[in-house]
Amino acid sequence: MDSADIRKHFDGIGHFRILVIGRSNAGKTTILQRVCNTTELPENFNIEGKKFTKYPQRGYHNIEDELIFRSNPGFIFHDSRGFEAGSDGELMVMKKFVAERATATKLAKRIHAIWFCISMTDYERLIMASEEIYFNECNTTNVPVIVVLTKADTLEFLAIEQLIDKDMKIEEAKARAGEVAIQILGKLKTRIETQLAGCKYPPKDYVSLASMNEDHADCNPLLRCTTNALDDEVELQKLVISTQQVNFVLNIEYAVK
Repeated sequence: MDSADIRKHFDGIGHFRILVIGRSNAGKTTILQRVCNTTELPENFNIEGKKFTKYPQRGYHNIEDELIFRSNPGFIFHDSRGFEAGSDGELMVMKKFVAERATATKLAKRIHAIWFCISMTDYERLIMASEEIYFNECNTTNVPVIVVLTKADTLEFLAIEQLIDKDMKIEEAKARAGEVAIQILGKLKTRIETQLAGCKYPPKDYVSLASMNEDHADCNPLLRCTTNALDDEVELQKLVISTQQVNFVLNIEYAVK
């Protein structure tokens, strides 16, 4: 599919638009590649729909830019930096973008979901003060927010360390690591849910993902969670599923529903 074909997807409502938020190294790009079944980087379009012929200079970032993968132009992504730097300016840009796009008159310009990525490698600082401010000040009443717990597989290393600290031999620790990692993930998820439940605009749902950089990685839980979060908006549910024509499991599942 060439750029002209990709550009056609900006017309009408033939795409599902997602805002992706997360700290650096949260694995956002890898997740988007898995969802779109590709290892290539996305093509970048500015707010006017013009493709960048030359990639912007290092450090450039604009939340309005639209990221589209050739392998699946049914999705349009917007990328937002995380708030680890505590930048008030970045938060203001985010709030303005969500306020305008979550209630846009033209459905084609509206964001339909937000994926807020939290890497499990950051288990010692799961939710920072600046991120909690986001859930208290960014009005997401009109768009579902899914918290995506990324890199859940890395918790196995933490599990091994904990088991070895209990004087378990390395071989046995490795054998039990998967089981213990699941328990650790459950506790971390509970901590996040408890902290965000008291916010003014808490997430709609949570989902964990593991090994997204591997060929066997399964992104169905994220797509299923996103679809269910749309509640009774049947047309949007059909839209997100239609972007996954090769995903027979999801297509059959929602066809039955």
